[in-house]
Amino acid sequence: MSEVKEQPAEVDLEQLEQLVAEADTGGRHAAGLAGQVLLWVAVAWSLFQLWYASPLAFVFGFGILNDTEARAIHLGFALFLTFLAYPALRSSPRDRVPLLDWVLALAGAFAGAYLFLFYVQLSGRPGQPTTLDLVTGTVGILLLLEATRRALGLPMVVVACVFIFYTFAGQYMPDVIQHRGASLIKFLNHQWLTTEGVFGIALGVSTSFVFLFVLFGTLLEKAGAGNWMMQISIALLGHLRGGPAKVAVVSSALNGVVSGSSVSNVVSGGIFTIPLMKRTGLSGVKAGAIEASASINGQIMPPVMGAAAFLMVEYVGIPYSEIVKHALLPAVFSYVALLYMVHLEAVKLDMKPIPQRPTPRRERWLRMGIGLTGSILAVCILYYGIAAIQAAFGAAAPTVLAIAGIVLYVATIWYSSRHPDLALDDPNAPILELPRAWDVTRTGLDFLIPIAVLLWCLMVEQLSPGLSAFWATVTILGIVATRKPLMAIFRHENLTAATWAAGADLIDGLALGARNMIGIGIATATAGIVVGTITLTGLGLMMTELVEFISGGNVILMLILIAAISLVLGMGIPTTANYILVATLMAPVVVDLGSQAGLAIPLIAVHLFVFYFGIMADITPPVGLAAFAAAAISKEDPIATGFQGALYSLRTAILPFVFIFNPAILLIGVDTWPHIFWVAAVSLAAILIFSAATMNFFVTKSRLWESAVLLLVCFTLFRPDWWLNQVSPPYEELPASEFLSAVEQAPDGGRLNFVVEGIDLMGDDVRKTVNVPLGEPAEPLERLRRIGLTVTPAGDTLMITNVDFGSYAKRIGLDVGYDVTAVLKKAEQPSSLIPIGAALAVTAVIAGLQLARKRAAIRESKAA
Repeated sequence: MSEVKEQPAEVDLEQLEQLVAEADTGGRHAAGLAGQVLLWVAVAWSLFQLWYASPLAFVFGFGILNDTEARAIHLGFALFLTFLAYPALRSSPRDRVPLLDWVLALAGAFAGAYLFLFYVQLSGRPGQPTTLDLVTGTVGILLLLEATRRALGLPMVVVACVFIFYTFAGQYMPDVIQHRGASLIKFLNHQWLTTEGVFGIALGVSTSFVFLFVLFGTLLEKAGAGNWMMQISIALLGHLRGGPAKVAVVSSALNGVVSGSSVSNVVSGGIFTIPLMKRTGLSGVKAGAIEASASINGQIMPPVMGAAAFLMVEYVGIPYSEIVKHALLPAVFSYVALLYMVHLEAVKLDMKPIPQRPTPRRERWLRMGIGLTGSILAVCILYYGIAAIQAAFGAAAPTVLAIAGIVLYVATIWYSSRHPDLALDDPNAPILELPRAWDVTRTGLDFLIPIAVLLWCLMVEQLSPGLSAFWATVTILGIVATRKPLMAIFRHENLTAATWAAGADLIDGLALGARNMIGIGIATATAGIVVGTITLTGLGLMMTELVEFISGGNVILMLILIAAISLVLGMGIPTTANYILVATLMAPVVVDLGSQAGLAIPLIAVHLFVFYFGIMADITPPVGLAAFAAAAISKEDPIATGFQGALYSLRTAILPFVFIFNPAILLIGVDTWPHIFWVAAVSLAAILIFSAATMNFFVTKSRLWESAVLLLVCFTLFRPDWWLNQVSPPYEELPASEFLSAVEQAPDGGRLNFVVEGIDLMGDDVRKTVNVPLGEPAEPLERLRRIGLTVTPAGDTLMITNVDFGSYAKRIGLDVGYDVTAVLKKAEQPSSLIPIGAALAVTAVIAGLQLARKRAAIRESKAA
């Protein structure tokens, strides 16, 4: 292996580890008894969550908990660990736990677990709190706010306090958000003694499956999968121009498959890729910005997205597998676009690739072909093999599959043991010759097994996210516990030492997974205060009028307002809490006002819109945590890194606006494989052209008018229907009498647009255009009942006579008493190939002009 450049200034690993700890796990690392308590309580939390998610409680008839009890225990653990793991002040000791923090931790554990400890008594007197109930509620709220300050920072506390103040001062508010206020008893009962506030849906999602996904990612990293994925990225992409920067993008995408934290993603990959990028010609600011921009997108990359994505299961009311399907294309496009932007930077700077060992071209192509075909063959064997075992063995199939999985795991460990382990990346080492991809891949084939288990359970078996994460976590727990001992057996090494090392890794992984969850648990509980305020005061209904007044009913202005709110809130609070706040307040408003403007916006599109801008806050100056983490590695100005990263992230910021107006990119209304490939190809071309326009570089440096034309081309490719709608209406209205027939004829998984009219709760006449999913074919009234809607013929219309609480129909603003007045059928329009073809032709013309200009510049330079 060979050195190609001098070494840069060394990366301070201790400083980076402390940065991650302060952001994710708590900055305190106590020794002695306090350290042992912190360790084993964290391990106990992980074990509790595994027990709660498993079917074992029902098998043994022991430890069965309802949702409320589990949420209370979850919050009790989170509060206890917050006061032990997060110091109160910057000056507070990091190596021991002060007495006051012990008192606060015990009080927090009691207050958090109060609903579990006194569940029977509380259920016997609903709405009649005792003095102990009220004292516990008051102390619990105060301790939760202090825990929030420690774990998440002051901004989240301020947001919660504003909503608490609004609860009591409602009668003094402006007319548009005025309410009659609430008493202290009513407030405490609502927020702490029911599941409407702190112990609401958000904390429930954190308890049910977010914890297990975080634990899964932590254990996978502990087993060495993160380093393995990084090395694979280097082997595959390092030889390309700008290879280290492309490695940063791809490794962040791979990390994003199993990780949902922007900061830890930046640090785990950035300590290697940022110095590597700097050594191959990129400035420190751009290197940090590329890593930060790639890392924040880890939260939008399926299958393990950020914690907020799991909340969508409850807020949107669809399975997590559906959310993964809708989120897949935008996430992939975002990463491909960043790869393209990195390539343009490399071309502009004439960056050199990392050296690779000389290999004949024929051998390289042969290796690539074998790698691709082998991967496809392995996936096919896995899929059809599992399906065949299930068909052949019936009820015994899970046992057979488990045995087959164990055999496969042992075989992969045996094969890996024949080759040296991967060395951990050293960010301060010189640039080395690239390894071969298969030489890296063969050392960690077993890491694919838990990922395959997770994907199979989620996407094929359609198990709940919690149960899918449970089986995947059990799998990776087995790997962490046995990988080193099996390696020692096959390599004839010291088995006792390997077993002790595996046990230490297992305990450390369980503890670290729990500590990674502290901030999320506290964030979801505090966000529950906001949600509880909304349900207690009726603020959600008032927001529609307020936003309509501010935006003038203009959907574009309304979306820009929501994006700005998400970015501003995200500067001070984590993505999960940001999503809960904005989705609870604004998502219903967007759907409602959009429907009144004749735009049927799918509910998932609105929630993904909020989610995307929530994660964008992690890189947006002046407080983007991902940019600060990257700047700490690159030793550059974090604000400059943030601005450069925000420029690179424009390609992510445009996607939410696209899928609001063109939901096909979310695979909504896309029913066939040819249609999927067409949508993917056109959308990918659009995002790449947008990237070139924002970089002001296509074939060569663009002129201002060329970038402007490329932006127009991008708009045309994303929204060809806009041009067609100018000459021909997109829909034709059919009478309401054809509504049930249209429902019956809709294909499997199809959606239907229709118009409803009626009087809303404020007494105003409304007309809404709505879009509903219809699921599997069935009798029309049954298909409607599945989304919570019941209709009855009433003359020329159909009246909505029932809307189930919490159903999809309720979430999109339908209500009892509304009349279905029309069905919208897709109208005949000119082909979308016309605007798309014109846009691509214009792109070709600009590319031709730039190519001619580039060749002329080369000739001039040679002549000089």
